[in-house]
Amino acid sequence: MRSLLSFRNVCAIAILAITAVPCFAAEVAVLKNGFTIQHERHEIVGDSTRLCISADCTNYVDVPTANIDHYEAAPDPPPIASKDSGAPILSSAFPSHPQTDLADVVNQASGRYRLDPDLVNSVIKAESDFNPHAVSPKGAQGLMQLMPGTASQLGVPNTFDPQANVEGGTKYLRELLERYNFDLRKALAAYNAGPQRVEQFGGIPPYYETRAYVARVVKDFNRKKLAQQKAAQKTQMRTGANTTKTAKASPSHTTTQAKAEPSK
Repeated sequence: MRSLLSFRNVCAIAILAITAVPCFAAEVAVLKNGFTIQHERHEIVGDSTRLCISADCTNYVDVPTANIDHYEAAPDPPPIASKDSGAPILSSAFPSHPQTDLADVVNQASGRYRLDPDLVNSVIKAESDFNPHAVSPKGAQGLMQLMPGTASQLGVPNTFDPQANVEGGTKYLRELLERYNFDLRKALAAYNAGPQRVEQFGGIPPYYETRAYVARVVKDFNRKKLAQQKAAQKTQMRTGANTTKTAKASPSHTTTQAKAEPSK
């Protein structure tokens, strides 16, 4: 990863939706750090609460119960990333992959590692601006800017293969989120500056580049989440307006019948 950053005051108001795609949740756990985790149901397991991402709980996230502030009903699910989401279709130099639909690649990797595809896309945008052949001055490579040593540890044979790069980068991001108890800012700082720097400073390292990087990723992620929330609210308002019109129409018919009956 490129040498990076620290950010103390990023207001991460968006949802850190650690969910499997395309499963959407029935409720939302609101954590004390401000993040939320959508899930189908929850169970108490010792000192932790198991948030079941899938109905049968084969996919789940364990969170310390003390870290959960409260639960809320989940909003209507926004559409997941698709071919029309703005993610580019990438040309590939590999004969076996003449074209790569990045939206599909991100959705598949996000589903395997129970991450929000919008978060993965925000990281890709900040790291390489969706350039699968990007190489940083320090040698980080590909869409998610994997260093050769990290790529080797993650089992990525070719960092310039978009699918392999996103698979490895998404897996690494998930590992970092778990390592830092789903503290998004620390995980992002560690992703780019390295976990050793986060641990050296007992938190996000005080590097300008790191602060700028974390702020950029969180801002882009928040923008997407807020746009989805506004779209969902508009849909709910339209649905409510239609329901009101229907409700107003129904009583008028009933009243007509009631007036007609006494005349019989």
